[in-house]
Amino acid sequence: MVRVSFILFAFILVPASVVLSQNVQKEDYILLYKDIAVKEMNQYHIPASITLAQGILESASGNSTLARKANNHFGIKCHKGWTGPSMRMDDDEANECFRKYSDPYESFNDHSVFLSTRDRYAFLFDLEITDYKGWANGLKKRAMLPTQNIRNY
Repeated sequence: MVRVSFILFAFILVPASVVLSQNVQKEDYILLYKDIAVKEMNQYHIPASITLAQGILESASGNSTLARKANNHFGIKCHKGWTGPSMRMDDDEANECFRKYSDPYESFNDHSVFLSTRDRYAFLFDLEITDYKGWANGLKKRAMLPTQNIRNY
C-alpha cells in the first residue's frame, strides 16, 4: 500500500515534460493534454481534437526529441520575428531553428496563436468548431502548398 501511494504521489509531482521523456502512448498523451486543448478551443475556436491530433502527429505523442527537449509539440519553427528561446536540429534542411518553450502549455498556446493569426489558415475559422473533418482536410491542403509560400512566416 505504501509503495502504491508513493508511486501515485510521485506521479502527481512529476511535471508532464518529465513524464513525456518516456514512451507515451496516444491515449496517455490525450489524457495529459486534453484540458489544455479544450481551453485553447474555447479561446481560439480551434477544435480540441484537431489540436490533440496535430500534437500527436507532430511530436510522436510527445516522444520526439523536439517535444522532450524543447516542449515543442507542433514542430513550429522560429520563423521571421521569433525572439524567444530556440533549439537547432535537422528537419527539411540542416540545422533549422525551432521554437523552444518552458512548458507544453506554451507550445499549445503558441500553436493556437500561430493558426489564428496566419492568413493562410483564416478560411478554417469559417468552419464550425465541430467540423473536425473540414479542419483536418483544410490543414492537409495547406500543408501541401509549396514551401516557398510559407517561408515568410
